[in-house]
Amino acid sequence: MPVRYISCFFFLPFIVLGSHLVTAQILQPATWQIEWSKDKVKAGEEVDLVFRVTIDKDWYLYSTDFDPELGPMVTEFTFEPSDSYELVGDIRPIGAKEKYDELWEGNYTYFTEKAELRQTIKILDENLKRIGGSYSYQVCTDVDGRCIPFDDEFSLAVPLAGKAQSAAEGASEDIGQPIPGSDLNANPRESTTPYTLITFFFIAFLAGLAALLTPCVFPMIPMTVTFFTGGSNNNAAAIRKAIIYGLSIVAIYTVVGTLVSVIFGPTFANWLSTHWLPNLFFFAVFIFFALSFLGLFEITLPSSLVNKVDQQADRGGYYGIFFMAFTLVLVSFSCTGPIVGSVLVESAGGQFAKPIVGMLGFSLAFAIPFSLFAAFPQWLNSLPKSGGWLNSVKVVLGFLELALALKFLSVADQVYHWNMLDREVYLTLWIVIFALLGFYLLGKLRLPHDSKLETIPVPRLLLAIATFSFVVYLIPGLFGAPLKALAGYLPPMHTHDFNMPLLVAQQQSANGNTTLVSKEEPLCEDPKYSEMLHFPHGIRGYFDYDQALACAQAQNKPLFIDFTGHGCVNCREMEARVWSDPAVLQRLKEDFVVVALYVDEKTELPESAWYISEYDSKVKKTIGKQNADLQIRRFNNNAQPYYVLLNDQGKLLAEPKAYDLSVANFVNFLELGKQRFAAGETIADPALANR
Repeated sequence: MPVRYISCFFFLPFIVLGSHLVTAQILQPATWQIEWSKDKVKAGEEVDLVFRVTIDKDWYLYSTDFDPELGPMVTEFTFEPSDSYELVGDIRPIGAKEKYDELWEGNYTYFTEKAELRQTIKILDENLKRIGGSYSYQVCTDVDGRCIPFDDEFSLAVPLAGKAQSAAEGASEDIGQPIPGSDLNANPRESTTPYTLITFFFIAFLAGLAALLTPCVFPMIPMTVTFFTGGSNNNAAAIRKAIIYGLSIVAIYTVVGTLVSVIFGPTFANWLSTHWLPNLFFFAVFIFFALSFLGLFEITLPSSLVNKVDQQADRGGYYGIFFMAFTLVLVSFSCTGPIVGSVLVESAGGQFAKPIVGMLGFSLAFAIPFSLFAAFPQWLNSLPKSGGWLNSVKVVLGFLELALALKFLSVADQVYHWNMLDREVYLTLWIVIFALLGFYLLGKLRLPHDSKLETIPVPRLLLAIATFSFVVYLIPGLFGAPLKALAGYLPPMHTHDFNMPLLVAQQQSANGNTTLVSKEEPLCEDPKYSEMLHFPHGIRGYFDYDQALACAQAQNKPLFIDFTGHGCVNCREMEARVWSDPAVLQRLKEDFVVVALYVDEKTELPESAWYISEYDSKVKKTIGKQNADLQIRRFNNNAQPYYVLLNDQGKLLAEPKAYDLSVANFVNFLELGKQRFAAGETIADPALANR
């Protein structure tokens, strides 16, 4: 069980006791200070505008330098245009951390405790007095899964030579003041980080062990033994040479990881993780290697290169040992290349140390057996002979490479909205690939270079059972099953076109068969913004509060409000793990009018719909800002996910609910709202109670 879920159980009593405080307060976890990097500056000179942020314990701030299409809310700055200065380059985050999120399938950067961002500005006019602008950002916490977006304005006097600097002169008095906003919670949580460095080391280590079983590597063991048996009879010397041999293998492989890490730094690694070009390249590489593993062709290095290195190995001594290791790496590349490539592709999105750790783990597993056979060559007689079983290992890896290749194509497809690899297409390909793998393991499918399988070894049978079990698990996903165990790995549910329960209900409705049709009533009118906003699991609802409340009055139903965000990972997790439960889904569809209010939707409304907020006296122009303003003014809360139950007159039915993965708790929340609605009971709004 992921650490975050264990921690949720541990802190549950404290969360319950403090639920009223949690759901009824305005949080301000980040405080901003803005200053110049120099006391004096002249026209024609450059100076840095420095944004320093103090972040509360257990909270973190998203940085500026990752793909805004990934999901989380990127910190953004806007500067008032002026001919008196120019921006030099982009805003620079200083010391931001980086993590991979499996739900978004990409890397993001963030700060904890302290943050510093710098913008270099060139002063063009000595009469320039002030520079102003605005910034928007998001802070999140793993303690209870909340995220809060803010925005604010700044204005600073320019410290021109001969004038006294007025730090933050005339700056907005509410710098750091929370502004209602979104929860795009792609947290730096352990549960969304696929591997820690230690875990990644062991996964790479296992990949190295797998490489030992490939046909290109296994025959190198006798060659290794032959090389070392021709040396001294001194056991100590033999062991020393074997250790040098193993360390040489480790060094050769690890240097590759180091070079990748140095050349492709963290910023470029994020580009690798999210941009269509590298993702399509990785997709093509995986397909290429998969076809090689399946036996379509062999990957070979130029014989002249291999021969030259091999000649150096014949010279003997420690110099020869190193080149013997180099020969092993080159000759085995035909089979280890795809595996090494997979490790490097996996590590490309990580921090500086990750490629090094990955290659160290891989090469260590790869080197240890060769070192042992070099030290104790008599072990050769106990090994099984090379044969068809080694090619079977290679073919199994080929099937896995095909399945993994789809992940990279899916990332590009989702980010750029190509709609090529929707959820059902992705699942269909996985089902076919793993079904063929199962038949191959049972000997029902033979590929080039395979030996005839007379009997099925027990380990191979167990692997076939596991493979077919996975296929059976995938099949319901074609008909709309959420497949919660794979949440974050598959394309999102809204890309799934073939939803059998929904199609059956629609067909029954069309045929006039109302006995088996859900009690879900049709919507009162077409929802606003439905062309760009969506509900999961076939739920039908609204995206505008006034429209939803009017429908609740018309249908005499309570109103369920979902304050959410496009990139809110906890919102998506609640939808995948809680909303998908039949007990919850049935109630949402049949017993409530549902409205999803996206607090990060940037679509600007017509000017006639703008208004000045009573909370912060700022103009609310977009759908998201108006939804966020409603949440903060009405419910005294600015974090998402946040669920509210109202009666058809807009009165509160129960204490609003935040992130909670307990289906039973959510059902109780909905039932309480239904009972109070039926009884005509309401409770005081949190915002009104605090006035």
